[in-house]
Amino acid sequence: MNPLLSRLQPYPFERLRKLFADVIPNPDLPPISLGIGEPRHAAPDFLKQVLAGALDTGLSSYPATAGTPALREACADWVTRRYGVPLDAATQVLPVNGSREALFAFTQTVIDPTRPGATVVMPNPFYQIYEGAALLAGAEPHYVASDPARNFAADWDSVPEAVWARTQLLFVCSPGNPAGAVVPLDEWQRLFELSDRHGFVIVSDECYSEIYFRDEPPLGGLEAAVKLGRSDFRRLMIFTSLSKRSNVPGLRSGFVAGDATLIKPFLLYRTYHGGAMSPVVQAASVAAWGDETHVVDNRRQYREKFDQVTPLLAEVLDVALPDASFYLWAGVPASFANAAAGLSADEAFARELLAQYNVTVLPGSYLARETGGMNPGNGRVRMALVAEPGECLEAARRIHAFMSRRA
Repeated sequence: MNPLLSRLQPYPFERLRKLFADVIPNPDLPPISLGIGEPRHAAPDFLKQVLAGALDTGLSSYPATAGTPALREACADWVTRRYGVPLDAATQVLPVNGSREALFAFTQTVIDPTRPGATVVMPNPFYQIYEGAALLAGAEPHYVASDPARNFAADWDSVPEAVWARTQLLFVCSPGNPAGAVVPLDEWQRLFELSDRHGFVIVSDECYSEIYFRDEPPLGGLEAAVKLGRSDFRRLMIFTSLSKRSNVPGLRSGFVAGDATLIKPFLLYRTYHGGAMSPVVQAASVAAWGDETHVVDNRRQYREKFDQVTPLLAEVLDVALPDASFYLWAGVPASFANAAAGLSADEAFARELLAQYNVTVLPGSYLARETGGMNPGNGRVRMALVAEPGECLEAARRIHAFMSRRA
């Protein structure tokens, strides 16, 4: 067996199941889960129709790993409409089976484990695929704690120059998971300068880019590059998908775009890896990337939920409206910590909330790693407002009652 598999950490939801193993939820209340970031709005009807219509021809041939020209053009056109950035669909775009698969596979393509000290830098808290991909590529993760003073954006300035010098890959998540912070232009400039100095590749995970709460849509990595005179997108790749944007996580469809000199070896890797997208899914993806009406409606639904839920929770928890994404990153009182049971405040909060009010939230410490004696997720919980508005509001009312009774 690959010995690197032993270095993988339990996934957050595996840890959550163990945390709740002996908890009996309040049977008088129906369960509400805010734990998993799985979109639960209805998939657009027109995409179902396209999928059904593509079955007759889409199952009778092997798909090309590079995707159809029509799909690459649809992805490139969307980038141009959304960010004002022109792309060569033939060389700067590659369809992938969702961002999760692509983030992992791209890391295996980039990392050279024979170079001493191969390092992958990532935010902390983080999407666990970043860490797993780094470990299985034979690299060491370097965790960059979030800064509460900057809406929990990663504190890149805390990374020592010696670490940057051995870095081969940097993961940026913008809008971020779990706090929803968006990387501003001056921070992109700093990261590009570091990439130029040390030669590492930047991966920008932008899967939450279309769920935002301000008038100005989030800045994207390719957009930042063009604004800073880097139209060749050197050492930069952005990753996005239809899962959150179009409420089709089961479609497993997304794309990567950026540096053509990185796209080429990634296509080679995926050809051997077997990463081709079904022609049926490609047909639906072309339709999805070409339509914005359903995206605007999806964003409206999230805005309405956050407008109702955030002020209510802010009365009893340390929480504020994020820049973007569909999570609330809420601080809980330190008094919840149970040293005798070995539970952090966020773990104890999650257990008590489930037992008393049958609401599931994810402890923030499960999304982060302890570095320097501190876990930056400790004392916070992630709430995914992915359910229908009434269910999310009911969950918020229960949490409010839970905290009010404890006061």
